[in-house]
Amino acid sequence: MDEPEFPSDPESPESSAIPKFIAKPTERFSSRVEAYRRFRSRYPREIVPVLEERCGLTPESAVADVGAGTGMLAEVFLENGNRVFAVEPNADMRAVCEELEERYPQLTCIDGTAEETGLANHSVDFVGVGRALHWFDQQKCRPEFVRILRAGGWVVLASHGPHTRTEPSIKEFQTILREHGIDYGPLRRRYDIELAAKQFFGDNEIHEVQFPDIEEMTYDQLEGYVLSLSVIPQPGHPGFPAMQRALQGYFARHESGGKVRMPMTCKLHFGHLQ
Repeated sequence: MDEPEFPSDPESPESSAIPKFIAKPTERFSSRVEAYRRFRSRYPREIVPVLEERCGLTPESAVADVGAGTGMLAEVFLENGNRVFAVEPNADMRAVCEELEERYPQLTCIDGTAEETGLANHSVDFVGVGRALHWFDQQKCRPEFVRILRAGGWVVLASHGPHTRTEPSIKEFQTILREHGIDYGPLRRRYDIELAAKQFFGDNEIHEVQFPDIEEMTYDQLEGYVLSLSVIPQPGHPGFPAMQRALQGYFARHESGGKVRMPMTCKLHFGHLQ
């Protein structure tokens, strides 16, 4: 159920002119798996040394990646040698994550949710959540995380998406999402990771680290990235042609050498739950 942190967009409306589709959070990505696995931004490997220094992560630490999607966050820990339980309710996304089991025997994929992970009491040292917290019921998943964490365990929230900048090219990209997203408006506020982290950790101390980057994208990569977002109309939807024209225009105005430069940021929020 991985999903982006969209760029900050205070002008985002509460509704969209394009008719909404209704889909359960666990079903929204079933038709986007290929775009997701090919074009979504990968998490920086610098996450590991930060968690080693700040949280005592070692290769022996057990990690639950909740809302694991195709396993992008899980893979960061797997490369570190960690035992990882990838909890993902969407069968299509989980099937891609299961492909990692051939390379990483310490990976176990689980058909579960953030609210009911299926993991044993006090069985993991870290709970990782990558681009998925906004789909969770915090009232229910918070005690579930407490249940599965060992004493002193950490929760790590990872987001990765376009940088929250205000220069014209980023604002223009925001406009495309706002004007052509199917239910972007009603869902926009759910993607505010700063607010979500404060609500999730409550009175507990929150630690934050950011990893800025620039991704250079061809048009195919840019369109693939956009189509991996759950709010964007896909081919066959009546809103797709207008969205594609807008995206092609954006690319033509901002490309250099056949690519556009997209500022991206990975944000980590981590802390304890009591």
